[in-house]
Amino acid sequence: MQATGHGFRILPVLAVVVLALAWGRTAEAAQYAAIIMDMRNGAVLDELNADQRLHPASLTKMMTLYLAFEAVENGQLRLDQKVRVSRDAARQPPTKLYLKQGQLVSIRSLIRASAVRSANDAAVALAEAIGGSEKAFARLMTAKARQLGMRNTTFRNANGLTEQGHLSTARDMAILARHLYFDFPEYYNLFGRKSTNAAGKRIGTTNRLLSAYRGADGIKTGYTRAAGYNLAASAQRGNKRILAVIFGGESSAWRNARMIRLLDRGFARAPTHVAVVPPVAAGIALARAPLPRSKPGAPATGLQMLARVLASEAVASTTDSTSAMAPLYSAMPLARPGATIAQGAGATDATDATDTTGATETTDGADGIPLPEPRPGWAVELGRFEDRALAVARVTEVTLGDVETLADAAPEIEVVRGRTGAPLYRVRFIGLAPSYATRACQTLHETGRACVALAPGT
Repeated sequence: MQATGHGFRILPVLAVVVLALAWGRTAEAAQYAAIIMDMRNGAVLDELNADQRLHPASLTKMMTLYLAFEAVENGQLRLDQKVRVSRDAARQPPTKLYLKQGQLVSIRSLIRASAVRSANDAAVALAEAIGGSEKAFARLMTAKARQLGMRNTTFRNANGLTEQGHLSTARDMAILARHLYFDFPEYYNLFGRKSTNAAGKRIGTTNRLLSAYRGADGIKTGYTRAAGYNLAASAQRGNKRILAVIFGGESSAWRNARMIRLLDRGFARAPTHVAVVPPVAAGIALARAPLPRSKPGAPATGLQMLARVLASEAVASTTDSTSAMAPLYSAMPLARPGATIAQGAGATDATDATDTTGATETTDGADGIPLPEPRPGWAVELGRFEDRALAVARVTEVTLGDVETLADAAPEIEVVRGRTGAPLYRVRFIGLAPSYATRACQTLHETGRACVALAPGT
């Protein structure tokens, strides 16, 4: 029987309606997305629109906190270190800790307030302490997202304010949640606290699911008008641990009810016993990228000089870091013991209106590695790495990339000592004209990678 044109048009629509109703959501709300994942091995148990790029709202703070935990672990910051609150941080909209400009607040308090109360001012203060400015920190966030395997996420700020290009997906946020659980188990309990103390105040959680679902132990709520009601949640019952993420809920009550159904579905579908498979950061395999061989009589290229650096006995014999939480890079010098980091003020972001439904979130000198021929001129520094493999990966990635102004520069990996005496691997490209160094950094910044142009003798 020949189908009519109307039939071909109607059947796909009916399929979409049936699928949406199966998830308990009407078809007109295209921004709704969800995923259910087995936290133990990352297996996806169910999903809908999981790769649709949407506004993450305060789920953004999961990445802000990931980088904060990392900064503490690698010695860049200390939990008891105090930072000065900037004008920009103090002017963030609620939900907030109501920090005052110039106030000194410990990193510990900022972490607690960001994780438990979802405080926007605390998140920005953390961002400035780590990245120097919120915008620079956002570039670090995006770079870290790529390293963790979050392919469809781009960050523009530290707290989730609605901003053009600030987008993520349900799948990416589930990936991030798993990394938080496995990479920082000593901090993960913060996401399950119903209350805590921060900056002399007693604050309560924004996550009502912690009291509404048996076994719930995290992780993060989010709301803006543009995003709807978002939630990443984890729960454990017996040997099973389930993770689910919702984007675009209709209300906080709707979101929590739907999350309960998704977690129940996850526990019903997940096997009792599975092998635990921790997530692995993406991109480290770049260190194994093949390098071209030198042609007889041809001048040395950047890649060939890179091959010499990688073959250097100093690099090859250096012991790798044993830390499983090595940072992608350190964008600023390690903090001195007892140092107070001054915050810089920046432009204030616009905010969404206050939620009228009662939601608590309303806003979105060590031995160096000599090169064959030291070169004068400017240099660009790509960061300091705790792990040699990450330093090599970054050099390889940039050398194999399309940064034309670095084509004739010489790569350099230099071993330096951090505050604790542990080796750090500083990555530089040297022998550049000033304009080339500036343009190289501009290109790298546009792709979310750290870069500092350095004058001779710097």
